[in-house]
Amino acid sequence: MEPVPMLLAMTYRAMGDQFHDRLRQIGLEPLRPAHGYVFRFLKARRATTVDIGQHLGVTKQAAAKIVNELDEWGYVLREPHPTDKRAQYVTLTTKGRDYLKFADNLWSDLEQEMAEAIGEDTLATIKTGLAAYLQHVHGEDQPGLRPVW
Repeated sequence: MEPVPMLLAMTYRAMGDQFHDRLRQIGLEPLRPAHGYVFRFLKARRATTVDIGQHLGVTKQAAAKIVNELDEWGYVLREPHPTDKRAQYVTLTTKGRDYLKFADNLWSDLEQEMAEAIGEDTLATIKTGLAAYLQHVHGEDQPGLRPVW
């Protein structure tokens, strides 16, 4: 059997692939995992493209490309920065917030399918154990969801 980090990575990839397959089936824009990280990052804040790039661990140019796509699809809105004329704040639009709710429901469906495959008690034990491990490593200062590329 593979080590735990490999099993976690393979499981994350399998669930992510199923998630994006379902997005394609219903005809949404070609959203990629990077877009999802931006949605989650903007859920509770507005941010500049530089902030988004730092969060994703990518260049400002790569972050700008992602923001441009989300803007074209109507998921984010750009607003003037109050003190830096070169920068803009990026926030989620209503469509972006609605997408996050939809995505949360889709992840919940995939989690339920996992529970059916491995058992609800097993899934509950895994969730409790992973949360305890994150608490052990990070304490109260949880870093939040970040890409693993």
